[in-house]
Amino acid sequence: MKLFLSEGSPGALKVLAAAEATGAPAELKWVPQEAHVVPFLTRSQLPALHLEKESFLFSTNTICQYFFHLSGKEIHDFGQDESNFSNQLLEWDATELEPALSAALYLHLVHGKKGEEVLEIIQKPLNYIDQTLVKRGTPYLTGDAESAVDVVLWGALFPLLRDESFLPDELKALRRWFQNMNQKEYCKKAVESVWTPKGLLELKAYLQKHPAPNQAFEKPATNELKEEESAQRSLSEEEIAAIAEVWVRGPAGLPKPWKPQQPILPVEGMKNVLITSALPYVNNVPHLGNIIGCVLSADTFARYCRLRNWNTLYLCGTDEYGTATETKAMEEGLTPQQICDKYYTVHAQIYQWFKISFDYFGRTTTPHQTKIAQDIFQKLLERNYLLTETVDQLKCENCSRFLADRFVEGICPFCNYEEARGDQCDKCGKLINATELKKPVCKVCQATPVVKSSQHLFLDLPKLEESLEKWLSVSQSTGDWTPNARYISRSWIRDGLKPRCITRDLKWGTPVPLDDFRDKVFYVWFDAPIGYLSIAANYTDQWEKWWKNPEQVQLYNFMAKDNVPFHSVVFPCSLLGTGDRYTLVNHLIATEYLNYEDGKFSKSRGVGVFGDMAKDTGIPADIWRFYLLYLRPESQDSAFSWNDLMLKNNSELLNTLGNFINR
Repeated sequence: MKLFLSEGSPGALKVLAAAEATGAPAELKWVPQEAHVVPFLTRSQLPALHLEKESFLFSTNTICQYFFHLSGKEIHDFGQDESNFSNQLLEWDATELEPALSAALYLHLVHGKKGEEVLEIIQKPLNYIDQTLVKRGTPYLTGDAESAVDVVLWGALFPLLRDESFLPDELKALRRWFQNMNQKEYCKKAVESVWTPKGLLELKAYLQKHPAPNQAFEKPATNELKEEESAQRSLSEEEIAAIAEVWVRGPAGLPKPWKPQQPILPVEGMKNVLITSALPYVNNVPHLGNIIGCVLSADTFARYCRLRNWNTLYLCGTDEYGTATETKAMEEGLTPQQICDKYYTVHAQIYQWFKISFDYFGRTTTPHQTKIAQDIFQKLLERNYLLTETVDQLKCENCSRFLADRFVEGICPFCNYEEARGDQCDKCGKLINATELKKPVCKVCQATPVVKSSQHLFLDLPKLEESLEKWLSVSQSTGDWTPNARYISRSWIRDGLKPRCITRDLKWGTPVPLDDFRDKVFYVWFDAPIGYLSIAANYTDQWEKWWKNPEQVQLYNFMAKDNVPFHSVVFPCSLLGTGDRYTLVNHLIATEYLNYEDGKFSKSRGVGVFGDMAKDTGIPADIWRFYLLYLRPESQDSAFSWNDLMLKNNSELLNTLGNFINR
């Protein structure tokens, strides 16, 4: 058993203290911060405990618990209640204490801040620990003897509380507990090994290499109402009478559920809500991150809208054109259309099992898609919003094809991610021209491509920038845009819009209806958002009542953050440039990424949980829906964990919510 540690790693102190406290038979290995110890993770993760063969533990709290388990000093020795409480504290440490401490340490060590500015961030968690010790009346958090929880929380707090100015005098129980832990021989040994002058410099370097935690520059959230919000609204006599009548009549007095006629169309005088979720690529089975980022989030909101008796239409469908489909077709020895037919059915079945309540689930390989996309293109052409430019492209001479988008991979020129595509880097999210890739290779034959020139059409975004900014200012000030959606769209405009290529040298796509370009197709990110319109057109021939009716319709887009530029800049510019009164997005709701355990979902590597696998587990769809919504990555990336799925199902869904409903 080998324990890999690095100087400066925030988790090293608690892990080393736990090893000393339990006499764990682990061989210590000190390695650099960037050492890649766990082979199946995409980045360095330290500390890490190598058990045997390819078995690793890389959660610091789990490693500490494991050492106590080996020593026979498990918390269940103190009883089941203490064991449950211990698990609650460890979960609180991971979700509440650690983020606050990271922000406080960043301000203190990187920015040199002291006093109230730092203490403000950690005051609430410090109060919680102090109150816990006071209420329990024990010297340690789980009883009369120290446990893994005490070691975990002490190790987390030490880098900050070693400076006693951050330990308020009024928190007497916390101060007594912390000083008591400091006197333990195993804690002293851990401090001597980790908290050296070099270790402090390494910790500062570690923090500097990572993005500043949001809390470091934000005021703590508060539940206090603003003055204007706290003022009570006076109810009219009519409202009071209506409330009394509903109370007396009971359920019979409730409003009747709205049952729209089919097809669902906007209704004068009602709130008309049009909901879309980003169209999933048809070339693969959707994983849990795809599902929560788009369709499940939109489904939850659609259900809410229907409960509010709002006239609601929820549309989605598969995105079927582009290099992703052609690549998949070659892999499976099928035609692109056969791939689309196969995986459209797979997607539809998975979403049906997850109880996604689409009003219509369509696809983009339809005559309506061709007609509407070409109509938008012709109007942009007539209004002089298109440019012709010669573009340097990568061409594989072995395959005799230009390598657009997913036909080529290489090293990202911005973040050095080694599997960046020819149009976008999945790691940093930046858009890329294929010729900018370092060490590009053809995805089909792995040959090194050469640079060749080709004529292409560009959408003149700079010419549309003024119209876009005017619309964006109104939409973001009156609608609900998530902070990441606001930031990403504004950063695009701040950096200055550039003409964007809208054609590709491919066969599978919507044909370009212009001489000299008829051997090309539209780029998928010009074409795909138009799929919302064509899917509506396949649903009803009166689709324009939704999509050319901005006065009566509120449009909500749900997506992951990597789709934001196309929905907030490229697609709106395409519609604004036509001169028609299209319904543009009023509310853009974007999530961060859902990861798998401590890495990324990857179908090619067999990493993660995919829709068909979730169904095969035998776990009901509603449990999956609950857990995915519970850890929905709203403001920062979150990670799916099998252990956490079990824990949240038992502690939150069954114990808390289930008991509340049944009692």
